[in-house]
Amino acid sequence: MAETPASASGSSGSIAGCGPPRKGGRKRARQAAVQALYQWQLTAQRPDEIETHFIDDHDLKGVDREYFHVLVREIPLHLHELDDHLTPHLDRAIDEIDPVERAILRIGAYEFEFHPEIPYRVILNEAIELAKMFGAEHGHKFVNAVLDKVAADLRKSEVAPA
Repeated sequence: MAETPASASGSSGSIAGCGPPRKGGRKRARQAAVQALYQWQLTAQRPDEIETHFIDDHDLKGVDREYFHVLVREIPLHLHELDDHLTPHLDRAIDEIDPVERAILRIGAYEFEFHPEIPYRVILNEAIELAKMFGAEHGHKFVNAVLDKVAADLRKSEVAPA
């Protein structure tokens, strides 16, 4: 059986196999995951193949590889559930969303649902930064608007004003 990044590190964190967050490592993991998920959406290759090729072909220095692994493997597994959270807040079908922005939205929805230890504002800000980095010129505004509404649904007590 092939060794996964999580098992290779020897770390056994309590959050979906992730160890303690590294300074900037999760941000870099999200950046790499956007690119890997973009490839997955366009090619329909298996996530494990994309992950392997991505690790072989890219410099992942400073990337939290465990978190990258979780995002690339878990988002496709929960795709329908994540899209169900996003769809009510979209102005068009999810398949009509730019693939980069779709990947970012899915990462945000995944983190809102499955990583309650990450504050919703951190998730939202990270998604906006990803959209500014990889998305269309005004894509960050779209990502912000959609994920803000998803956060209100999934993180009611955290988003609600005090």
